[in-house]
Amino acid sequence: MLYPRVSLYALMLAAAGIPLYIHLPRFAAVNLGIGLGVIGTVLLVIRLVDLVQDPLIGWAIDRWPGAQLLFAALAALGLAVGFPLLFGLPDGASVGALIAILVLLFSAYSLGTILLYGRSATLAKQADPQELMRLAAFREGGQLTGVVLAASAPALFVAFGAQGQGYPAFGLFLGALALLTLIVTIPIWRRIPITGEGISFTALGQSGALRLLVLALINSLPVALTATLFLFFVEDKLQLSGMAGPLLILFFLSAGASVPLWARLSNRIGPKQTLMIAMPLGIASFIGAATLSAGELTAFALICLASGAAAGADIVILPAMFSVVLTRAGLKASAAFGIWSFAGKLGLALAAFFTLPLLERSGFSPGQTNSAQALNTLTFAYALLPCILKLGAFGMVLTLPTEVPAK
Repeated sequence: MLYPRVSLYALMLAAAGIPLYIHLPRFAAVNLGIGLGVIGTVLLVIRLVDLVQDPLIGWAIDRWPGAQLLFAALAALGLAVGFPLLFGLPDGASVGALIAILVLLFSAYSLGTILLYGRSATLAKQADPQELMRLAAFREGGQLTGVVLAASAPALFVAFGAQGQGYPAFGLFLGALALLTLIVTIPIWRRIPITGEGISFTALGQSGALRLLVLALINSLPVALTATLFLFFVEDKLQLSGMAGPLLILFFLSAGASVPLWARLSNRIGPKQTLMIAMPLGIASFIGAATLSAGELTAFALICLASGAAAGADIVILPAMFSVVLTRAGLKASAAFGIWSFAGKLGLALAAFFTLPLLERSGFSPGQTNSAQALNTLTFAYALLPCILKLGAFGMVLTLPTEVPAK
């Protein structure tokens, strides 16, 4: 039951990641009347908190290794309180109230995520590359299941008659899920923690972890851009009303189904070689999306399948590679994953900060009739810019050392 519990904790955390960036712009614009430009700025400003907070969280987890259960409980309780507060905000709520709740949610998400990833060597049955990859497959499988659940839940609540586009019920559901997860996962936080030596810039560089950190940041940007703009692209560019939810689920189901396949392939041929197979598939998907016109449902569904499968490789392999280099170098993983966590969230925030005001300046308005210029800007931000960034990440992968898997 060890790895399934890890999956469940990852599932709980997932709702405060990509799904929040998917739902928040529309929720804030439609339910709260807050402009897209303001939301983009708010999300980037909150990252300034993470700049200091995430490394400190990693340091604290390593400083007090016996407090794993306390840290896990604080993260779950933060989500249990924050989600109902966020999605229960009334019309006309102040930007200040929104910021305060988002800080609570993102802080809880940081704490839980850094703990979960930083304790990879502790939670794995053995601290070797193959077992760390298996742990990563369970963890990321749970993460992707949580993303699917959180991305689709509001639409499901609406179908059952919930008010406010399903968001108030959604918040209560996520809060209850966090409490249940805390109770079920208590045993995994009672394992004796495996710790290492303190980290430094030099140590990260010598181990190869610093290169992976930069790669993770650049590689997070394409996914961040598409996650932030997905609803707008489907509803306003492709004019596929009501299909955003099913298509989003299709993407993440494809990613989730591919995770164990990529993990097995990585253990067979090596992580670098696996990424060299998966990343061109993602690049081709972005190019395909840029060529679509309104109404092309089947073509975009195929793109969601392909891009989801490609994303599955990034999601499972890169964190596992990071865990392996930290374990081999004997470094404190939680402190390093504090920096990793900040890099990933910075990617999401940068995507929102640059693209949402860009869309607003082009005249784009969600759910309204938009000009050709506004829709072209949306296509550039959703498909072409991610393609360029993905090519850059692929170039970095080509420079990584090639590892021969153990037989």
